[in-house]
Amino acid sequence: MSLEKKVAIVTGAAQGIGYAIAKRFLREKARVIIADVDEKAGQEAISALTKIGNARYVHCDVAQRLDVHNLVAGTIDEYGRIDVLVNNAGIVSAGDFLTLSEEEFDRVMAVNLKGAFLCSQAVARHMVNQVGDGMEAGSIINISSINAVYALADQVPYSVSKGGLNQLTRVAAQSLAKYGIRVNAIGPGSISTQMLESVMAENADAKARILSRTPMGRTGEPREIAAIAAFLASDDASYITGQTIYADGGRLGLNYTVPVED
Repeated sequence: MSLEKKVAIVTGAAQGIGYAIAKRFLREKARVIIADVDEKAGQEAISALTKIGNARYVHCDVAQRLDVHNLVAGTIDEYGRIDVLVNNAGIVSAGDFLTLSEEEFDRVMAVNLKGAFLCSQAVARHMVNQVGDGMEAGSIINISSINAVYALADQVPYSVSKGGLNQLTRVAAQSLAKYGIRVNAIGPGSISTQMLESVMAENADAKARILSRTPMGRTGEPREIAAIAAFLASDDASYITGQTIYADGGRLGLNYTVPVED
């Protein structure tokens, strides 16, 4: 499943799932641009990742068209092509439906959904012209969520944005198939990112609730999502497009909670 010679952009890659994906891509011999709006975290991430392989950091707010343009242009200048795009950048905003502000709704949608569209469109415009050397035109991977299907009452814009991201995946896959560009998504369940780990450590009830809805009885690891991304980015997935793969420990098919032992 080597990604040797491929060039990948991973947004929101300074930490969490995005970082794990960038790390896995580098181990698979890809050249990787990590894009993130957090300059400090981005510099720390690239310091570690360059010890593994060929990686560069680019500051980018995916909700801003000019930032996206500069990200794509910088990647082309550096590596000459783009083979893989992972739209991982995302934010959350908790709040009650009745009191949620328009500004907060727009802020989450701008990053999670509009940002994925802007990046996909900009990258795809380059991918359509680069078939050759025995390589496919490209692969776009959107990081969705189990909450594209299951709604969270206190995460209105997040849930809506991830549902929209699934539909963007299907529409883009249909639109870009004729160019040899594949578009898929990954829908993680509860993954042991730094944020989730802190919540579970501080709140025993939250931990029990998370595990009670996970038949496998554990949270997922970022590396497990990265493994799926590596597969979808590789030529081994050459006939897969328009799909969302859920890595959720069995939660999607669950219609009851399961007992949890401490």
